[in-house]
Amino acid sequence: MKIEHYISQLLYRYQCVTVPGFGAFLTDTQSAQWNGTTHTFSPPKKVITFNAYLKNNDGLLANHIAVSEKIPYEVAVTGIEHAVHEWKLKLQEFGGLSLKNIGEITLNTDKNLVFVPSDQMNYLTDSFGLSSVVSPSIQREILSQLTEEVLSEEVVETTENEAIPLDAGKRSNPFLKYAAIVVVSAGLLGAGGYFGNQYYQQKIEAETLAVQTKVQQKVDQKIQEATFVLDNTAITSLPAVTLTLKSETFPYHVVAGAFRLEENADRVLRELKKLGYPARKLGVNKHGLYPIFYGSFTSYSEAQQKMQEIKKSHNPEAWVLIEEH
Repeated sequence: MKIEHYISQLLYRYQCVTVPGFGAFLTDTQSAQWNGTTHTFSPPKKVITFNAYLKNNDGLLANHIAVSEKIPYEVAVTGIEHAVHEWKLKLQEFGGLSLKNIGEITLNTDKNLVFVPSDQMNYLTDSFGLSSVVSPSIQREILSQLTEEVLSEEVVETTENEAIPLDAGKRSNPFLKYAAIVVVSAGLLGAGGYFGNQYYQQKIEAETLAVQTKVQQKVDQKIQEATFVLDNTAITSLPAVTLTLKSETFPYHVVAGAFRLEENADRVLRELKKLGYPARKLGVNKHGLYPIFYGSFTSYSEAQQKMQEIKKSHNPEAWVLIEEH
């Protein structure tokens, strides 16, 4: 039985998928990343890790296989055991194991399992359809500075005592004539612009006053036409407004375990309550198990924080269950 296909399906929905007798695959959400070397933006994703010490059967993988294959739960457990046996043989003979869409597992010199996750799959459903984007680096070009050619001008220096010839008017530079014309023209244009601007401003003010007068007349007319009926017979009752308050939900649970026998579940529940945990027991689920929770929370971050505390202080195999709506 190829159980890696079912493990891959569960990694989309759960934070921890345990393979009984082998280890557990854990997921942690990683925010979007920027690689300055390759100029690549990567979307948020789930990072997969492996813990070889979590080997107890929590029923999740076996129940999923039993439902998918429509086989008894015990047959699914047996199939997992055969698959794990084949994995261990491959590790001993070849030193490595490849799990499709999950990653590579190898044995190091100390005979410990080393896991390298696959980068081909993104198990974060919120990032569905998003792919990495390559943004080319910005090329900044330095424009060459253009030197402006400075035109030389003749400078005529005169002294106070220098005499001006009688025919200076005839020999004067023609440029002075054009300069005088420009000055006179500028003066006429400035005067015309001033009077034109005054006329335009007066016209705008007159039109604005006319519009304001018409608007005020319309408002006065509407006020005079408005009728207010104050007697009780003219007042109609408004329909009652029904407010629906959304009840607060707790879809994130820190799982202590799932038990087939109810008395075992009740025993663990009593022990957790003695330790001060707001423990809960749900009714038997569709797989015939009684789940026991350390507590339930409204947000994933709260549940994950509590799970880390419980792992350090009480149960290293605690994990977060996200309740489906």
